This record gives sequence, C-alpha cells and structure tokens, in this order.
Amino acid sequence: MFGHLTKLFRPSASRQSSTMATIQPTQEGTIDFPYNGETYQTFYKVFGDLKNTTRTPLVVLHGGPGLSHDYLLPISDLATTANIPVILYDQVGNARSTHLKEKPPTFWTLDLFIDELINLLKHFGIYDSFDLLGHSWGGILGSEFEVRRQPAGLKHLILSDSLAASALWGKSNMELMQSMPKEVQEGLGVGMKDPAKFWAALQEFHKVYGCTVKPTPQEYLDSMNWVFGPTGDPTVAGAPILKDWTIIDRLHLIRIPTFVINGRKDIAQDFVVKPFFDGIQKVKWVTFENSAHTPFFEEREKYMKLVGEFLA
Repeated sequence: MFGHLTKLFRPSASRQSSTMATIQPTQEGTIDFPYNGETYQTFYKVFGDLKNTTRTPLVVLHGGPGLSHDYLLPISDLATTANIPVILYDQVGNARSTHLKEKPPTFWTLDLFIDELINLLKHFGIYDSFDLLGHSWGGILGSEFEVRRQPAGLKHLILSDSLAASALWGKSNMELMQSMPKEVQEGLGVGMKDPAKFWAALQEFHKVYGCTVKPTPQEYLDSMNWVFGPTGDPTVAGAPILKDWTIIDRLHLIRIPTFVINGRKDIAQDFVVKPFFDGIQKVKWVTFENSAHTPFFEEREKYMKLVGEFLA
C-alpha cells in the first residue's frame, strides 16, 4: 500500500539553471478532435520513443486555463534522464490549437478538456497505460479526469503547484498580493477586464511567486504571451470554468498513487494543496524550498529526479 506518507520537506538545494538544454521533439503536429459535430485541432509534441520503451508514457497538462505547453518544456528532460516518453500539447482554444473566440462562455467546460485529453490518449494508442502530470489548472484537469471518468489506464497522477478549490486559490492570491506595491495590487484587481493592465501587474507578481529565475525563461514568457501578448487570445483565460469549483469532497475517489508538489513561495501555498494530502489515500507531498510556482525551472534537476523516482 502506497499509503499516507509523512509530509516530506526536502533539504534546500541550489536553484538549477533554466537554460539547461531541452531536447528536440521526436514528433509534433496536430490531431483531429471531433466534438459536438465539429472538428478542432490539438497541437502536440512528443519527446522520446512511444513504441520502443519499457516506461509508461507521461502526458503533461498545462496551466491557465488559457496558456500553452511552452513553459513546461523542461519536463521533456525525463525523456533522456529517465527514458520516459513525454507528450505535451496545447489545449483547444489556446496557443497553436484551434481558437474558438466566437464560442459562448458556457462552451468552456471541464468535460470539453477531458474529452480532448481522451482523444489525444487514444490517438497515440496509450489509453490503456499512461501517467499524468498536471501543473496548476492542469492539475485540476487531471484530478477531475480521474474522479469523473475513472480511467483504467491511468497509473500515476502528479499534481504540481495545483489547487483543490478555487476559493483557496483566491485566498492565497489575496494574501500574497498584500506584499506587492499598490499599483501591482490595483492591476491584479482589474483582472481580465483589462488584460494589458492585468498582465503588467501579473509579471511583477510572478517574479516573486510565479517563476523566480532571472532572467525570466523565454518559454515562460512565450506561454504568457499566447494570452496577454499583442496577438494573444484571452478567450479561455476569461471563461468562468472554475467559478466556485472544488474537488475536496471527491478526493477520496482518486484511486491511484498521487504525487503533490508545491514551492515554498508558491501561489499554491501549503493550505491550498493540503486537502490533497488529507483526502487522497495514496499520496506523497514534497515542497521545494527554493521554488515558487515553477520548480521545474527553479530546481529543475531535483524536480526531474523526484518525478522520475515517483513514476518508477
């Protein structure tokens, strides 16, 4: 029995460089995603060999909602350090996948993104055996997939810098905002009603609680620019998908070994992720002492080591 492990805080380690070389994908392209009588495109990248490996493939779910896979490219390290095939993709409505600006807010649901994930798993022929790593909003998607659909092929779940309830996330953001200058607080308060002002404030906030690597990694900025840049699309980011959302009362339905990760200066503070530890039966929790919301950049080598060990 994997069981409830003692909460584990690893010793401090020096921050890893975000400029560590990232390998090139072995495949990239788009997948047809049929949904409610229409067909959309899901952009993906594969790292490693899906056909000739003894390791279970890892599918990575990006945050947002509304971002892209770019800032999660460091996780492709696992294809070389642990021989784990890694699949990253842009969720529909975002980045290089089909944009749907004309859809009403009600179109954007958790089941839409779960159906897209299932479509991707079946396309690659791994629906019977796969692991999931969800970062931030991606952790919501991964945990809801497990709870709602109970996929028999899911072997391990990693909830990285994620949340168990939107109310806890909101509380954390409000607390951390108090440490920022007044103009940053005002910009964050505007939210998606003024994306440009919000983005200016968000950049300052994220330098402290998002990604503390200096200079900010280009992959991180690339993902943000898909929403907030001059040609960005805030459609999904502005949708009320997570209004009053919580999974706390359903966490007992997670059947599989789960690895919970957060950073000491993370927006996903301890009280945001603790419900995972309390509610999931087979769970391990590690806090990265020198990280904020992106330990795969801030303590990259250690992150890959612990994830690789968990998946083994």
